[in-house]
Amino acid sequence: MVRLTDITGYAEAHQMFSKQALWDLFDGDRELLNIGHECVDHHDPERMAISIALADGGYEQIKFGELRDYSNRFANWLVSQGIERGDRIAIMLEPSLAFYLALYGTMKMGAVAVPLFTLFGKDSLRLRLDDCTPHLLLTSPELAADLTDGTEKVDTVIADPHFFDCLSGMSSEFATDTSADDMAMYQYTSGTTRELPEAVKHRHRAIVTVMIAALYATGVRPGDRYMCPSSPAWGHGLWHGTLAPMAMGVEIAAYSGRFDPQRLFTAIQDMEVTNMSAAATHYRMMKNAGCGPLRGSQIAKLSFTGEPIDSDTEQWVYDTFGVPVCSIYGTTEVGVVLASYPGAADFEVRPGTLGKPVPGVELDIHDPSGRTCAVDEIGEIMLKRRDDWFSVKDLGHRDKDGYWWHDGRADDVIISSGWTMSAREIEDTLLAHPDVDEAAAIAVPDDARGQIAKAFIVTTREAEDAFAAELQAFTKERLARHEYPRQVEFTNSLPKTPTGKVNRKALREREAKRMEDTT
Repeated sequence: MVRLTDITGYAEAHQMFSKQALWDLFDGDRELLNIGHECVDHHDPERMAISIALADGGYEQIKFGELRDYSNRFANWLVSQGIERGDRIAIMLEPSLAFYLALYGTMKMGAVAVPLFTLFGKDSLRLRLDDCTPHLLLTSPELAADLTDGTEKVDTVIADPHFFDCLSGMSSEFATDTSADDMAMYQYTSGTTRELPEAVKHRHRAIVTVMIAALYATGVRPGDRYMCPSSPAWGHGLWHGTLAPMAMGVEIAAYSGRFDPQRLFTAIQDMEVTNMSAAATHYRMMKNAGCGPLRGSQIAKLSFTGEPIDSDTEQWVYDTFGVPVCSIYGTTEVGVVLASYPGAADFEVRPGTLGKPVPGVELDIHDPSGRTCAVDEIGEIMLKRRDDWFSVKDLGHRDKDGYWWHDGRADDVIISSGWTMSAREIEDTLLAHPDVDEAAAIAVPDDARGQIAKAFIVTTREAEDAFAAELQAFTKERLARHEYPRQVEFTNSLPKTPTGKVNRKALREREAKRMEDTT
């Protein structure tokens, strides 16, 4: 029987895809399924499971057999602590043996894993703990030292030598018996302390659905050495970077500690990575840091997500690694719906595009009246679910060859004097200027034009009016004469989500408050 993991071509992927073929990749079925078992237990115990690039330059490696034993010990330890099925276990750790044994051991036992970002401030952490009410929080000695108010209601366990001594006294055998519909994990998206994002709650069956993204968006296949440098507290690092590839028995590489672009670039080479999926920001930071040339690269497949990639960075990736970087497009709510099929010999990767729909989804582009948009006509990207169309809140268009293009968030469109402008297109153009390190564009109110575009620029060049005028002229020459930032503000940094995406919402809120304070 041909398995989906044996198929690499684009056309064959669509011909052979079925929901049952996805389920056939797993030991479990629609009745009994456990993410921990699928990702850890049924792979060769002598094979390498995880390699971790440490921020200090070292590496940590974990075999499947070691992870199996430790995660089983943790599951048994949870039972000994009185933890029951459905209880939440918060895990606030960098990628490490302690993180992975807790993640998988929690789900094996039937409890609910709650990965938490290690750079959460006290308010952000407290809000999430209050929301998920975990029975215990596992964290590192360093992070525990900073925990104060808000965590006193939670039993805090330190992942130190004493913790591992406790695990050593537990049995290394544990039989999983969760249903596919049992809760497995809570995942928090990014957000401010003023507005806590609702936890996305995943059941064990979610591991089946996410394989679509693994197969067609990141192109993961058995035999890859696959790296995702994003934190496993977030969707990209957790589902695309950890769970889906490990369910295939693929060795993953992770990045631990404070991010450094040169360290990542070195690790890609040292770890002989063959397939990497990263945020667009990761590639841009490596380019801006002057990383290269390569000492030698095994890279065969590359993908990006988080936000559109600017054309200069896209070209740098190809020049540096020798392969195109493929777009992954989706949202937390709907999953991955468009991809550029890394590794598919019969799929031409078109720079700047979102690729084409993945198998098993029905997409369309609608105008405001709900009509299907014509070729090259911009409208709202829609996903069909149970006979209804669901908006993903992004604008896009299709070209004559069936490739999809991103035209900005529906709320990132700038309408000035009747002209419609794309914040993303303005940003992409500004990033092509050699003195611009980062750029973001938003709409701001204007009495005469309704809205105008304002650009925020991060640069090492002196911030002066002449440079602002130069950037405006630079944009006018490359876009329409009206399509340029009428206001330019130089700043030391841009607000980011924890996944590295520019937080335009925070910029809009900041501008609104500034206007309110001046009126």
